[in-house]
Amino acid sequence: MDLYLKHASATEEERTAVDAVLGPPATRWEGGGRERAEDGHISYGGRDARSQRHLLLPVLNAVQKQLGWISDGSLNYVAQRLTVPPAEVYGVATFYAMLSTQPRPKRVAHVCDDIACRIGGANPLIEQLTAEFGPAGTPNGDAPDATWIRSPCLGLCERAPAVMFQLAGDEPDESHAPAAANQVSAVLTGGTPAVFVPGSTPQTVTPRDPSLRLLRRIGLADPDSLDDYRKHGGYQALRRALELGPAGVIREITDSKLMGRGGAAFPTGVKWSGVASAPARPHYLICNADESEPGTFKDRVLMEEDPFALVEAMTIAGYAAGCELGYLYIRGEYPLATRRLTNAIEQARARGLLGADVMGRGFTFDIELRRGAGAYICGEETALMNSIEGYRGEPRNKPPFPTVAGLFGKPTLINNVETLYNVLDVVLETGPAFAALGTARSTGTKLFCVAGCVTAPGVYEVPFGTTLREMLDRAGGVRDGRPLQALLLGGAAGTFVPEEQFDTPLTFEGTREIGASLGSGVIMLFDDQVDLVDILTRVAAFFRDESCGQCVPCRVGTVRQEEALARIGNGHANGSVAADVELLAELSLVMKDASICGLGQTAPAALQSALALDLLGVGASAAADTSRTPESSTANKQRTPDAS
Repeated sequence: MDLYLKHASATEEERTAVDAVLGPPATRWEGGGRERAEDGHISYGGRDARSQRHLLLPVLNAVQKQLGWISDGSLNYVAQRLTVPPAEVYGVATFYAMLSTQPRPKRVAHVCDDIACRIGGANPLIEQLTAEFGPAGTPNGDAPDATWIRSPCLGLCERAPAVMFQLAGDEPDESHAPAAANQVSAVLTGGTPAVFVPGSTPQTVTPRDPSLRLLRRIGLADPDSLDDYRKHGGYQALRRALELGPAGVIREITDSKLMGRGGAAFPTGVKWSGVASAPARPHYLICNADESEPGTFKDRVLMEEDPFALVEAMTIAGYAAGCELGYLYIRGEYPLATRRLTNAIEQARARGLLGADVMGRGFTFDIELRRGAGAYICGEETALMNSIEGYRGEPRNKPPFPTVAGLFGKPTLINNVETLYNVLDVVLETGPAFAALGTARSTGTKLFCVAGCVTAPGVYEVPFGTTLREMLDRAGGVRDGRPLQALLLGGAAGTFVPEEQFDTPLTFEGTREIGASLGSGVIMLFDDQVDLVDILTRVAAFFRDESCGQCVPCRVGTVRQEEALARIGNGHANGSVAADVELLAELSLVMKDASICGLGQTAPAALQSALALDLLGVGASAAADTSRTPESSTANKQRTPDAS
């Protein structure tokens, strides 16, 4: 392969960071001993070099971590080592928000200004940081090695406002919540060493409560100790799974009627069976831990406080589906969860619970942890696979589906964190026993992230069928006894639910009947003091920023949606408020119908539900037709019957 490289060379420090991931270059084909031609061309090659492309994101993360940014010289060296065109390396490096290809201070505070933190104190924090360090992203003369930037949701919504520190060098990244300006200043100026903040204790009933299942070990077992995990029942499920055999495990999962907890609610047993029976080899397992939906933090709590359970559940899934390797893809903004999962994997491997002979039963399975770098779209399963493979995290067209042709083109089982945690109980108590809890079509328990203007924010575990009103009672209702203005169910991609529907059972089928979705399990409350136009404008800006830009309906639609909403909020509508509401309805129809993935399809959901309920005060008549059928839309007038 011919590569054209800019005339920039990596420093010794940059080479060291790259080689720490890839190993030293052993031959000239790996970039170790071949000089470039005068015109900048150099020929490396071979399938062996390109087979390491999946290490591109880990390498870029390593350089960013060590130096604080990624120079042209380091991009060239990475391109040489992996035999990847420099333009593609640059394209991947510029895709992720946590990677910078421009010089940047070594100490960066990511200050969340998303919806939960906005109503939890982020604005005063931002004002104080602006006064001390200047506008976001600009180095300060008194602290040239420090800056702050605005960030989307950091998954610490129950402790808003939240800040994550990205620190170059040997100091670990860390998160603070609730964050105060003096704390942020102390870390940015180097006065306070980086210390991981303890994980959240879920706001549920007391420990040892028999109603707790997924949360039962939290607050009891030491998350850093494998021995303590086993004292609290750890690895009993894997032992029983090995007794059942792969087919027996899949039978239990199928009998449990366990539905995926990632939002799509796909039957887990069907997915597992499909991968296990696929003739192509090898099979891969992926745990989607890229929890990035604004308002969502349940997976973070599980991973921070019970990490060994995820390792055990992935091992069972790998055993059942015939996978020898699993990837645990975790979002880059979760430093504590990353550290604890890394430790859990290492301890399990050292004790024979991962590797070539798991529990001495001749079963081979191992886990590789991959840390994202700030891209919401990578929560979409095929975008996540592209990210692991070393490409930009852009969704793929489906079919083919991952169970047939997923990671590296092979059958792939992908589940999210909460789904996998449920596997332990299914295996331990049998599928039919698990199915007896909840409702006929929504079995087991569900984790909900309750945040916003609520008395007791946190993670709550309840059986399916609990009503929305009962959830609010558990959380103590609206903070300070103020009137409730609105409730958002399912996160930024969810919908607003009116009070007359609060007795709806929280099940997949129950929420579907009212035109809503459980989504990622977010229940966010807004009292009468919250500016909903500002909140929805932030939601629109979030989707605009996070769109990968691959398909026109999403790339253009998210921008136009934000523009129209901003005009309505500023009182400068496009001719009239009704005209902009009409435009938003048209955009919604096109985005739902033609976007490649769920980001574009759900980006208008919260706004359209708010308009339908007249939460923005634009008048019911202006928003009256936002629920029209596609056939009534002028955007669909030219479509033929075959295309509808």
